[in-house]
Amino acid sequence: MIIDDVIIKVTAGKGGDGLAVFNKIKQALGPTGGSGGRGGNVYVEGVADLTALKQFRFKKDIIARNGENGKIKLNDGKNADDTIIYVPVGTVLKNLSNGINFEITKMGQRELIAKGGRGGKGNFLFRSAVNTSPKEFGKGKDGECFEFQLELKMIADVGFVGFPNVGKSSLLNELTATKSKVANYPFTTLNPNLGAYYDLILADIPGLIEGASVGRGLGIKFLKHIERTKVLFHLVSAESEDPIKDYQTVRAELGAHNELLLQKPEYVFLSKSDMVPKEKVLQVVKDFKKQDKDIIPISIIDLASLEKIKLILNKIAKEK
Repeated sequence: MIIDDVIIKVTAGKGGDGLAVFNKIKQALGPTGGSGGRGGNVYVEGVADLTALKQFRFKKDIIARNGENGKIKLNDGKNADDTIIYVPVGTVLKNLSNGINFEITKMGQRELIAKGGRGGKGNFLFRSAVNTSPKEFGKGKDGECFEFQLELKMIADVGFVGFPNVGKSSLLNELTATKSKVANYPFTTLNPNLGAYYDLILADIPGLIEGASVGRGLGIKFLKHIERTKVLFHLVSAESEDPIKDYQTVRAELGAHNELLLQKPEYVFLSKSDMVPKEKVLQVVKDFKKQDKDIIPISIIDLASLEKIKLILNKIAKEK
C-alpha cells in the first residue's frame, strides 16, 4: 500500500539552557557557566523508495532532539543531532503553517524544514567590567514547529491510463519484472504500480471512470500522479462496446483535472485484441483513423505486438 498524502507535525529541537556557576578556586574566582547547545534541525531528503511515506501511517509527530544544557568549567552543551526525514522523489511539501511550498525532485536532495533553537548563554558570557560576577544565564530557544502536508506525485517516464480492467497491469507485468495483481474485474489495482524497463520508469495508474475528476471511482487521488508522467500509454479494451467513447471519456477526465495533461505525448493501444474477432479489431482501427487518431492493436500473448511496444519504449529511452 502506497501512502501518498499525509499531514505531519514537525518540531525542531529546543536549545539547551545556559548555566550560571562560579569557580570555587580562590585564585580563579569568576563565572564559569557554559552555554547550551543548539537544538536539532529537521531535514527532508529524497529517496527512490515510493513507500517511504508509510512511516507516517501511524507516527504523525516528528520531534528532533533538544540541545544539551551548559556545563561547568566553561564547557558548552553539545549540539543535538539533526533529524532527517526520508521522502520519495516527487513529494510536494506544503507548509500549512506559513504557506511556503517546495518539492523534492531528485534523490539525495536535502532541504531544511524546521530550524533548531539556539542555546542559551552561560553566565561566563555575561561578564563585564562592571559586572564581574554575573548570575544571569540564557534560556534555550524553542525550535521551529510547523505542520506539513506531504503529497506524493510520482515522476514516471511512461504512465498507463485507461478504464478499469483494460489490461494495464498485465502489460506492466509483461514489460517489467513487476508482479502487479491481475484479475478479471474492475479496480483490481488500488494503488499505482511501478516497473523499470531498462532506464525507463513505467507507472500503471489505477483505472479512471467518468466523473473521476470530481471524485468518482478512485477519483483525483490518482489523476494527480499522471501530472508528472512524461508520456501516456492510453489503453482501450477491444472488448468494449464503444472503444472511441471510452477513449474520449478518459481524455475528458484528464482535461477536466488539468488541461496540460492533454498536451503530453500519447500512444493509444487497443488491448485484449486477441479476445475479439479480427474484423472488430480492423473496424476499431478504421474508426479511430476517422478521428485522426492511430490505435495499435496489442495482446500480451502476441509477441509481435509486444515488440511494437518495446520499439516505442526504446525510442522514448533514446530521446530521454
